[in-house]
Amino acid sequence: MATPEFSLYLHIPFCTEKCDYCDFYSVPVNNAGRDRLLAGYTEALLWETEQRLKEMVPESTASVYVPSVYIGGGTPSLLGDTGIARLLKGIKTLIGLPEEITVEANPETADPLFLRSCAENGVTRLSLGIQSFNENLLKAAGRQGYQAGCNTELHDKAILKNLYEAKTIFGKSLSLDLMSGIPGQNEEMLLNDIEKALSCEPGHISLYALTIEEGTPLALRSKNNKACTNYSKKSLSEEQSDRLWLLGRDTLKKAGYEHYEISNFALSPAYRSIHNIRYWRMENWLGIGPAASGTIINGDGTGRRFSYSNDVEHFCSAFQSRTRPGFLTEDLDINTLLKETLLMGYRYREGPDPVLFARRFGKTIEETIPTTLLKWQKIAANESIQETIMNYLNPFLLDAFLELEKTS
Repeated sequence: MATPEFSLYLHIPFCTEKCDYCDFYSVPVNNAGRDRLLAGYTEALLWETEQRLKEMVPESTASVYVPSVYIGGGTPSLLGDTGIARLLKGIKTLIGLPEEITVEANPETADPLFLRSCAENGVTRLSLGIQSFNENLLKAAGRQGYQAGCNTELHDKAILKNLYEAKTIFGKSLSLDLMSGIPGQNEEMLLNDIEKALSCEPGHISLYALTIEEGTPLALRSKNNKACTNYSKKSLSEEQSDRLWLLGRDTLKKAGYEHYEISNFALSPAYRSIHNIRYWRMENWLGIGPAASGTIINGDGTGRRFSYSNDVEHFCSAFQSRTRPGFLTEDLDINTLLKETLLMGYRYREGPDPVLFARRFGKTIEETIPTTLLKWQKIAANESIQETIMNYLNPFLLDAFLELEKTS
């Protein structure tokens, strides 16, 4: 019997306060009782991970192969040095040492003790959510620590200190997140952010175009088109935002970073995110924790998706009573997975894995969407077809999905 293989995502759904642009599930926690809450949650997360592994791995199988672990949030750096050490040691006991362990962190809370604890306990990649170095832009976005009444001077000092420590400890295994399209941002501001990020010499940079999600405080300010606070700025138009992101992309490419996924850039293939590549190529993964999800794909091209509810209290109380928190399951048919494989795979520079695709769906990508590929090969002209598709993903997918419907 083949060794079961899947990556592991562990969700830490806590923040000191919620950023105004964020629509992900997270629970703000203050200092009172925070350490006890996070310690209890860590034990619940490890226990549930152990139960899921028992479910996923047959008793007749001696081992499981987990190539990557990603600890995301929320704000995993709120766990502190002892909390992250407990989580990493617990995971290592369950699955051994994976090829890649990524931990997300916020520069405000990723202090030197936390960073050293990560490195000492097997973390191979640190993803630091900078977003911007510009105080006014962080205020405009309602970034945590830069909202009304916060002492931004203290935050700025903490960020610089922690960023220097992260650079010292992780070197080129450091990944920095930047954001374009922030209200009030201009070309000079974005280029300045990129210059400061490059001065840290990270092996990886993510450049995300800000999407203003419905229901967030930032969306409310934009919709009303008026200042809700003394630092609000008008949102950029779609054209302005696109132009800024393209400027950022070109600047990073000129600096020697390969554009290997729509929003991600690496100095070389060695610094790409193994875990995220597995997402983009629709390889198996398990997500554990409130709001986390996972997808396991069968050999016949069908699969199943697992999703935990957005409820930290229920997740923790289930652990206390040694009952399961439960999760929703969704059966995925071949057509659904085929579309998802194209949607996710063509975000990635190399496209969907051709061997995996043929094994799952019984035909090659070229046999599946020949007309679409021919059309886009002509559009690409002298440019790489995959580079062109990455830049115009939505029109490409529209063509591909229409072709699938005609041939199904």
